Amino acid sequence: MPVLVIAVLFGVAHILTNGQYGFHRDEWQFLSDAQHLDWGFVPYPPLTAALEYLGLKMFGLSLVGLRLFSVLAQVLVVLASGLMARDLGGGRLAQTFAAIAVALSPLPMFWATEFQYSSFDLLWWVLIAWCVIRLVRDDEPRWWVAIGIVAGLGLQTKYSIAFVLAGVLVGVLLTDARRYVANRWFWAGGVIALLIFAPNLAWLIRHDFVSYHFLQGIHARDLHQGRAEGFLRDQFLLNANLFAAPVWLVGLFAYFNDRRYRMLAWMYVVPLLLFLLAQGRFYYTCGAYPMLLAMGSVVGERWLRTLRPAWRVGITTLVFTGVFAIGIYATLRIVPIASGGPLRDFALQNNGDLREEIGWDEIVARVAAIRDALPAEQQANLGIVVGNYGEYGAIALLGQRYRLPTPITAVNSGWLRGYPQAPPATYIVLGSSHERADELFTDCRVAGHTANTLGVTNEESGEHPDIFVCGARRRPWSELWKHGPEFR
Repeated sequence: MPVLVIAVLFGVAHILTNGQYGFHRDEWQFLSDAQHLDWGFVPYPPLTAALEYLGLKMFGLSLVGLRLFSVLAQVLVVLASGLMARDLGGGRLAQTFAAIAVALSPLPMFWATEFQYSSFDLLWWVLIAWCVIRLVRDDEPRWWVAIGIVAGLGLQTKYSIAFVLAGVLVGVLLTDARRYVANRWFWAGGVIALLIFAPNLAWLIRHDFVSYHFLQGIHARDLHQGRAEGFLRDQFLLNANLFAAPVWLVGLFAYFNDRRYRMLAWMYVVPLLLFLLAQGRFYYTCGAYPMLLAMGSVVGERWLRTLRPAWRVGITTLVFTGVFAIGIYATLRIVPIASGGPLRDFALQNNGDLREEIGWDEIVARVAAIRDALPAEQQANLGIVVGNYGEYGAIALLGQRYRLPTPITAVNSGWLRGYPQAPPATYIVLGSSHERADELFTDCRVAGHTANTLGVTNEESGEHPDIFVCGARRRPWSELWKHGPEFR
């Protein structure tokens, strides 16, 4: 089966390249949260950290091993894309094109290179779409149970899955699928989704919906920094392979034009409009494009059959060539193919996320060296204060080999873990400006820097590169903690 071969090749390619560089700052956050399993965390629901915990038990602190879950999620996305084309009536050409177009799209490609909650969020969107296709194709209401299971897993992964569920609901109410509202399986699916989500909901209630307030702050920051700009542009450039844009546009039109499958058109339009009005980031809708590409591939295949053989071969060759060309360019920018030379330099110049994988081991070693240079009495009563979740995770895990103390931070879920009841007398402070360090602590002096040997400019080396040694806190920790979690 060509689709299975494409999905497996996609997975193997990422497994072979995922061992370069180091963990991304976001991955350090998941790794540190995996040390404190709970039914929720400040920035997100618990499923991603639970998978990271499982990965640590299976593979240890392995780049390839821990990213295997993300790779497998994208392998399933590619496979499901081809199967959606099959279930929509497509032949081998449509199935193959849908799978290749998704595999060579920038976002699915990127989500396979790192362990991110968005890697799994994309999978849940695609599986919901596939279940809906089977639901309306076969008029089999028991598929609502599968939709409910996937929706529940999605809610335990990333709260924005609610937007595609809004699309499902609108699609049901505005199309012939409204007949399912009176069916017991529809309500069973909803109950199952709520039951799966219930532990995190209870956690949110117990913590005064801290995640909701936190995400409001993140959204305000994104708007201030311009991260929501280019939303519509990047639907074409990044969410799907650019050369395949005519195909997914045809797929959207075909869904609207088909009474049986019209529900899936609303599953794209509703989230798109909601995120556009809410000024969300472009990649929030990434999971909708495989279902559009699947339908567009089926329509395109049928159209090709009406052409003369020479035209059919020429157009097919052109389309596949264009998709591969865009895919190769995206691969060179996104995938960590090389550990050195021009390919590495090109990727690091064009991919800010790859740059955030550089230098963590050096930072932790430098903090340990600064600690070792302190007098024995200061080492004995030392705290390490960090300014972002990447620093927290790197020191919490890599610092174990140097016997560094658990870092202190009010950022993200570090806020939940609190602060030392017996305040240290000396602090090593990183991820902070000199002014901020002086505001919080006494007698701060620069003791080192977070530069990396590759000379790569990233958040650690560029924003606040100084590492300070400071004296006691000017005010109690409790004053900082009472304001709630900071976000970085």
